[in-house]
Amino acid sequence: MAQDASNETADAPSVDELTPPDRTLMGPGPSDVHPRVLRAMSTPLVGHLDPSFIEIMDEVQELLRYTFRTDNRWTIPVSGTGSAAMEAAIGNVVEPGDTMLVPTNGYFGGRMASMARRAGGEVVEVDAPWGEPLEPAAVSDALAEHDPDVFGFVHAETSTGVLQPDVSELTAAAHDHDALVIADTVTSLGGVELRVDEWDVDVAYSGPQKCLSCPPGASPLTLSDAAMDKVLSREEDPRSWYLDLSLLEGYWGDDRSYHHTAPITNVYAIREALRLVAEEGIERRWDRHERTAGALKAGVEAMGLEMNAPDEYWLPSLNAVRVPDGVDDGAVCDRLIEEYDLEIASGLGDLEGEIFRIGCMGHSARPENVIYVVTALGDVLESMGADVDPGAGVTATRRALGE
Repeated sequence: MAQDASNETADAPSVDELTPPDRTLMGPGPSDVHPRVLRAMSTPLVGHLDPSFIEIMDEVQELLRYTFRTDNRWTIPVSGTGSAAMEAAIGNVVEPGDTMLVPTNGYFGGRMASMARRAGGEVVEVDAPWGEPLEPAAVSDALAEHDPDVFGFVHAETSTGVLQPDVSELTAAAHDHDALVIADTVTSLGGVELRVDEWDVDVAYSGPQKCLSCPPGASPLTLSDAAMDKVLSREEDPRSWYLDLSLLEGYWGDDRSYHHTAPITNVYAIREALRLVAEEGIERRWDRHERTAGALKAGVEAMGLEMNAPDEYWLPSLNAVRVPDGVDDGAVCDRLIEEYDLEIASGLGDLEGEIFRIGCMGHSARPENVIYVVTALGDVLESMGADVDPGAGVTATRRALGE
């Protein structure tokens, strides 16, 4: 037996202590995590039905309501990444046979469509080119033509760097046709103006790893009473047991009854991340993102680069920058990682190879990070023969930050 045990030990994998690189995260997510959030994650576990954890759940829900700018009772962190919150929203609200109107103007509108089809819904589209917002008139026409049960839109399109304006016009048009409205707020919550109640959004979902600067694992979701009434009156159960909101209501609602073991450490993390939002103040946080990202925008434009989105629907939390002619975007991203420990990302879908996606989110939206990314990007592009002026970029960034 001793010999067998020795052989088993000898055959066991030898893995070194975890030492991930210390990157500066300026891509489309995740963003840099605040040290207070990391400390919260290192605190002791309690049970997911422990009285102290139930109190934490209450606090997280209150903080989420503040951040979403809503009084919705049905406001929770879904156990999973942002895609889990997205699937919980669409998979519960869209019933088999329902029609859902989705946008065509970005990668994540396509993901909405895919999830709606899997939920048994019929998908129809409201068209807009990639890199442009939805036009209220086009939405009204599509609503009149298709009379959908649900209308979805992406508030901040991570694939194009476009912020959807005119949200209240879109929701009013949808409600005129008795359609519930689902908003993708993954790259807007905690970073740009978002007012769920004032704008009459029925359902909004998000991810914690972007403007909230929290590791993924517990993802924000809020539903109006009207949306939750539809969920609770379904004739057929949702296809996902895990994400069935009628069951999750028992855990996150008044009963606090067992449904699944919550990701306790991730709930600690989002609680602390949301505490940071409340301490800063949500409107001041929106202003910080706009100022800091504005300095980044000033720097890349002064360097000689072009933004993908026009100023009127520029998304501060995700800056889509056109790749200069003759430059390999993947090679630029690789060199920034290798030489600067700096992460930005390439384009997705229709914009693959055409843009850099540079985040300015949460704890990453700091002056030193913006100066660093403009300096590093300018250096790498100049060394690759691009027609850029890195010095002018850095000067413009510093001037904008000073203002």
